[in-house]
Amino acid sequence: MEIGVAVGLIIGAFLVGAIAAFFITRYLFKKQLEKNPPINEKMIRVMFAQMGRTPSEKQIREIMRNVNSQK
Repeated sequence: MEIGVAVGLIIGAFLVGAIAAFFITRYLFKKQLEKNPPINEKMIRVMFAQMGRTPSEKQIREIMRNVNSQK
């Protein structure tokens, strides 16, 4: 009987730990995305404008392709 209780406690602790890890990881992931949002075409256009350049659509697509391939 004591072995059954021990096994039950181990399984229960594992489940509680897995559920807690899921929610903590989800919270940290959301926080990271808010702090560092993924780059989009609008951001690239703004960066080019800040440098005093007007990008072509080809340049925008090329930069987006390079950014996405690095992930």
